Amino acid sequence: MAATLYKLGRFAFRRRYLVVLLWISLLTLGGAAAAQAPASGPTNFAMPGTESQRAYDLIDERFAGQKADGATARVVFKAPEGHRITEPALREAIGTAVEALASGAEVAQVTDPFEAKAVSADQTAAYAQVSYRVSAAELSEASRDELGDAVAEASRSGMTVEAGGATQKGGKGSHAAEAIGLAVAAVVLLLTLGSLLAAGLPLVTALVGVAIGVCSISALASTLQLDSTTSVLAMMLGLAVGIDYALFIVSRYRSELAEGRRPEDAAGRALGTAGSTVVFAGLTVVIALAGLAVVNIPLLTKMGVAAAGTVVLAVLVALTLVPALLGIAGRRITAPRVRHDAARAEAVEDAGSAAAVRNMGSRWAAFVIRRPVAVLVVGVVALCALAVPAASLQLGLPDEGTQPESTTQRRAYDLISENFGPGFNGPLLAVADVKDSDNPKQAVSEVSAVLKGIDGVSAISPPRFNEAGDTAMITVIPEFRPGGAETEGVVHAIRDEGGDVMGEAGGRLMVSGSTAMNIDVSQKLDDALLPYLALVVGLAFLLLILVFRSLAVPLKAALGFLFSVAASLGAVVAVFQWGWLSSLFGVTDPGPVMSMMPIFMVGIVFGLAMDYEVFLVTRIREAYIGGHTAREAIVTGFRHSARVVTAAALIMIAVFAGFVGSDEQMVKTIGFGLATAVFIDAFVVRMTLVPAVLALMGDTSWWLPPRLEAVLPRVDVEGDDLRAEDAHDEIAAHPGARS
Repeated sequence: MAATLYKLGRFAFRRRYLVVLLWISLLTLGGAAAAQAPASGPTNFAMPGTESQRAYDLIDERFAGQKADGATARVVFKAPEGHRITEPALREAIGTAVEALASGAEVAQVTDPFEAKAVSADQTAAYAQVSYRVSAAELSEASRDELGDAVAEASRSGMTVEAGGATQKGGKGSHAAEAIGLAVAAVVLLLTLGSLLAAGLPLVTALVGVAIGVCSISALASTLQLDSTTSVLAMMLGLAVGIDYALFIVSRYRSELAEGRRPEDAAGRALGTAGSTVVFAGLTVVIALAGLAVVNIPLLTKMGVAAAGTVVLAVLVALTLVPALLGIAGRRITAPRVRHDAARAEAVEDAGSAAAVRNMGSRWAAFVIRRPVAVLVVGVVALCALAVPAASLQLGLPDEGTQPESTTQRRAYDLISENFGPGFNGPLLAVADVKDSDNPKQAVSEVSAVLKGIDGVSAISPPRFNEAGDTAMITVIPEFRPGGAETEGVVHAIRDEGGDVMGEAGGRLMVSGSTAMNIDVSQKLDDALLPYLALVVGLAFLLLILVFRSLAVPLKAALGFLFSVAASLGAVVAVFQWGWLSSLFGVTDPGPVMSMMPIFMVGIVFGLAMDYEVFLVTRIREAYIGGHTAREAIVTGFRHSARVVTAAALIMIAVFAGFVGSDEQMVKTIGFGLATAVFIDAFVVRMTLVPAVLALMGDTSWWLPPRLEAVLPRVDVEGDDLRAEDAHDEIAAHPGARS
């Protein structure tokens, strides 16, 4: 591989203007395609295999004109202090609002609060339920505007009027935090590389890759039904890995220049060594993201594949555009002071005094290998302590109670909770299929009585049958908030107790609605976590055996990753579930952790952790097979790579932390979790525990059974072929050296 990438690097360096033109053309085409693409259509939120989805499908089949997942809105009216909602003037204003809402072209039904008895016990609040014929994703802007106009008009009466539900768009987070993340990345690059030109190159190339990726997602959003979170995830990962991959190659190019190589040859060798690392590091990220398909949630699969495509773009940019821009920059990519220091360090090493060449990386490695047991024990104990909260992990999907208090959705949610009870924000929909029952109405009546008596059920509605009389829908109001663990218990109780009664009557009972769907999705993700973990870790383990020609190093990498994930999940639970430091991170309502968070963290963190593992350990192995002892190789590897790995980690942390400012709970949680995980994995696991373990294992770290060695294909990642070619050239230039 090293030889192939060496040729590619030299080609891109020589044909630099052609390569740059090709990438500019791709960017232009992507932008044009995104601009010409139709608006994104409805997102498919189908969750195959869940009871909630089966209930939705049954409603669509049995209730003509009823759209099970149709958009809903809830308009909440609160009387002014000292007044009641039943006063004639206020009642008239509510009636006018209901009539205005009912006139909407996409509205299927609007309930009058007074007819539906949706008035609080103290008669100070009421709510109207609006049902639409289309899903929230399909709802037109005109319908959203009509809802807003009706709310504004009703507010003129002096009432507090708020609207919640799927028709309302969430608030858009500011991009200031993301910009701060990029600014921090730029400062880190400048401090690491010591040159504005060198620091700007990784930023530019990463932005090119991300821009093409996001434009491609926008162009395909309508066809593939991709939502906005897909672009955010792709942008988050694309920026992080794009900057890091370019940094790895630029750093190696500068090292090759410092050794006295011509720029073209330095670019080739940078790609043959660091480029090989980028390929395998990128491959682990792609495996982790594409592996999300095993969960069998279409939306999650699309998000994973789209993000994986952006990572592939980042790898291609690093392998082609980066060496092309290095060709344009030439030796200017290295600051004079840095070039002088690097040349002096290499001269000292060539003189046989490698031990005298010291930097922060080599000093840290020397400290660790002098006290490997103590460092290992302290590091593992610290990680275990951080992981303790993860044992209390509760999963769920966000409800409107997690929205910022400045949004009308959150204010409507709070008004409902205060005046009617928290369960009214997440009603459950029980669907009774009595097609095969001898007495359908009697069966539904019996199950209604059972549902009413279940602990945690506040109220139920009269059953509503379809025209054929073989299916009934019953609305169940729990006593607890939609995202609470107690509500999950109510759902299971309805399915168990109600299901038993319905089964005896020859029918079946299913529970659906957005709350039940969230519970089912969380359970499905929880069930898929271990198979997914086994898949990505297993495939990457095999890949790392191929890269490092060792069993111990891949095993150590996998175990270190598990420590990183457990500790970072513990931090997520402490902040987002327990509420520790919640105000600092803008968590307005601590509760169950986003159900998609653990599986996303497993996938993304594993891929990113392998980036540092491959880059760091490759340099150690390169020194080891070059003749250093096992311990000397650790110090030498850290001297060459610790600075770059530190910079890469800080950049990723800055980029991910920038998304903590998002108003979307999923994006905020992922941003915090990934920033924490990268910090733990890079600085505690890879740069502390890894050298300690390698020092304790010594030469056995690089042992591979002979039979396995014989059957494994050889992949040259460290550039062995290039060094052999150097040795051949040296012998050819000095024939007397052979004797």
